[in-house]
Amino acid sequence: MEKIKLSELIAPSFYEIHNDIKHNRYTHYWLKGGRGSGKSSFASIEIILGMMKDPNANAVVLRKVKETLKDSVFEQLIWAIEKLKVSDYWDIKHNPMEMTYIPTGQKILFRGADKPKKIRSTKVSKGYIKFIWYEEVDEFNGMEEIRIINQSLMRGGEQFVVFYTYNPPNRVNAWVNEEILIERPDRKVHHSTYLTVPREWLGEQFLIEAEHLKRINERAYRHEYLGEITGTGGEIFSNITIRKITDDEIKAFDRIRRGIDWGYAVDPVHYTVCHYDRTRRRLFIFYEIHQVGLSNRRLAELIKEENKLNSPITADSAEPKSIAELKSYGLKVYGAKKGPGSVEFGIKFLQDLEEIVIDPERCPNTAREFLNYELEKDNNGNFKADFPDKNNHSIDAVRYALENDMVERNRTVVDKPKGW
Repeated sequence: MEKIKLSELIAPSFYEIHNDIKHNRYTHYWLKGGRGSGKSSFASIEIILGMMKDPNANAVVLRKVKETLKDSVFEQLIWAIEKLKVSDYWDIKHNPMEMTYIPTGQKILFRGADKPKKIRSTKVSKGYIKFIWYEEVDEFNGMEEIRIINQSLMRGGEQFVVFYTYNPPNRVNAWVNEEILIERPDRKVHHSTYLTVPREWLGEQFLIEAEHLKRINERAYRHEYLGEITGTGGEIFSNITIRKITDDEIKAFDRIRRGIDWGYAVDPVHYTVCHYDRTRRRLFIFYEIHQVGLSNRRLAELIKEENKLNSPITADSAEPKSIAELKSYGLKVYGAKKGPGSVEFGIKFLQDLEEIVIDPERCPNTAREFLNYELEKDNNGNFKADFPDKNNHSIDAVRYALENDMVERNRTVVDKPKGW
């Protein structure tokens, strides 16, 4: 077998991921990026190499629609076999699509998610399905569909490698863009662009097209070639940062604010805890209670677990009975005085902050609502002027929490105790 330098086949941006796979550091590899970034080439190389090194490893490669398999992942894996100069060791069948490693009989199977029964019945006679590859994973219906497929395929082995390759959709609230914000220890998220790929791999025309689009439409260039989520133009908050907020950071917070947006029946009650850094104009949101059907008594119990010093809380004044009930349980709850234009003013205040940092593990619902909050369109496809009043429970709670930090000449704010 001829020796090949992997550095001639794998772009430099993937060296770290290659080592992660080599040392079994993760199970799920989400490889996102723009055109020509090398993510699909990398996945195909790793599958062929991995199977040839592990005699018990088989692979299943998936697209949402079966008809798209042949001209994409099937050809991509043939490319990998040829580039690795191991064609003599592989038997490639085109109908049905299947690849067999001749020395051991290991298989690469191809499935479309539009044929779910075929996926559930997938079996291999030797070893187990170690490698799973979802190409253009954003075309799938969501994580529920992915989980069902994984549950069917990830059986009988000790170590699995699952690739999810895709160009990030433009919409911030696309399911795949939200999914990668959720931290889990066996997941690695990797972003790549064509800028880290050797020019000769791409060809001169590819680079010409990229530069042309950059000149005439930079937003489209950033999305298509850099894989950036540039949005639809209707996003209300462009200053969101989703990241872990550490315990050490929280210990140092000295301007903590708390707010409540009421719910109960079909709408969730939302309690938020955040730190407002006035000097740097940054907001850190690090705790939430978000639940439908939660009684005020139980809400008070949960708040007391977090708010051990019984610091003041600003709540939506539309529910005076709920405020009174929480006060009867010993909490210092005050109603927000929502004057004319207070919603618009509050949202614009949040928009004007340098950064809104949200911890996706501590506050998953807050992260989801802030990221998904977009202007609605009218029947002509134009954005409406007003801010939407739905799926914004965390946003309202944050507005109430920061009411005394917002400064406006004609706005009335609720009286609070000294030291608030």
